[in-house]
Amino acid sequence: MASHKVGILTAGGLAPCLSASMGALIEHYTKIDADIEILCYRSGYQGLLVGDRIEVSPEVRHNASVLQQHGGSPIGNSRVKLTNVEDCVKRGLVSEGESPLSRAAQQLERDGITILHTIGGDDTNIMAAALSAYLREHDYSLTVVGMPKTVDNDVFPIAQSLGAATAAEQGARFFENVVNESSANPRMLIIHEVMGRHCGWLTAATAREYRRRVAGLELLPEVGLSRARKDVHAVWLPETPIPIDREATRLRAVMDEIDCVNIFLSEGAGVESIVEEIEASGGDVPRDAFGHVKLDRIHPGEWFAKQFSELIGAEKVLVQKSGYFARSAAPNSEDLELIRACAELAVYSALGGIEGVVGHDEDQGRTLRAIEFARIKGGKPFDVQVPWFRSLLSEIGQTD
Repeated sequence: MASHKVGILTAGGLAPCLSASMGALIEHYTKIDADIEILCYRSGYQGLLVGDRIEVSPEVRHNASVLQQHGGSPIGNSRVKLTNVEDCVKRGLVSEGESPLSRAAQQLERDGITILHTIGGDDTNIMAAALSAYLREHDYSLTVVGMPKTVDNDVFPIAQSLGAATAAEQGARFFENVVNESSANPRMLIIHEVMGRHCGWLTAATAREYRRRVAGLELLPEVGLSRARKDVHAVWLPETPIPIDREATRLRAVMDEIDCVNIFLSEGAGVESIVEEIEASGGDVPRDAFGHVKLDRIHPGEWFAKQFSELIGAEKVLVQKSGYFARSAAPNSEDLELIRACAELAVYSALGGIEGVVGHDEDQGRTLRAIEFARIKGGKPFDVQVPWFRSLLSEIGQTD
């Protein structure tokens, strides 16, 4: 076997797969050849640019399975865009006039890296594609293989992103407690704000999982402990317009009947309206290095609460975000199985010189393969016509 030296980095936001993916990669390389050296770059592309790295020791190799029991990323993340020169200069990661791609390539060459694994979402892997192209153009001998992380499950053409299933389960667990706040005040409106910038899959999947869990509870409706009060009464996603007046009429009837309303809201739903309102009032819309609106700064849940509470006659409103709780969890058994399968193929693809992002390719019969970087892009919408979601909307009385 040719001599290899492997680099690993995690980047972007957290998801319940980063630590586990790192551990699975280390484990598979060790099974194949314990002499293959492995470096981990701290804080994603930032660590690569400044040469901040950790050498994986024999002890870490031996205990790599421990990493699969934890959430977060022990080597840290950052949102650094290698093609955003101005931002990289501003952060002090490169000098004025220096190319971040060139700096990254030089660091990889200095470290002797022949294989680089990037674990992240569409932004991370689009940067991996740009780095891969730069390396080829400048005759660097290095193979880049990504693994798809995002709780939004919104990467083309990947059927299921690592960590998304766990995030849905954890969001449901989060709301199992929060829903009891409906008993804290008469006519209570609870908005459960779920992550999902452009894609409503996570919100829909969280609602489905939550309702499944509620269906298994013992209840006592004679004293108010009813399924109706614990249920989801509306699911609002970025993919569908929100008919405020019609929903207000429907949900006011729910409020009048059971004294509470529970709404599951994708954080990206209605963002265009919020941005328009901010800009119309002369305000600045905060954005990150990738140009994305900083959703945690514009507070979509609060905006909808303000718009909607009076319309349904709510006496009290509670907005709760499950994002940080859900995305920081350790992976569940479903995700662990997917992580391990993707990591194994990522290792064999890398050793075989095959670049791409490992996932089940929706355009090729959901085959698990290294999907070409050129075909990777974000913003995949949730298909709101899938039968399970249509059934969910029908059951809660919501129409398009």
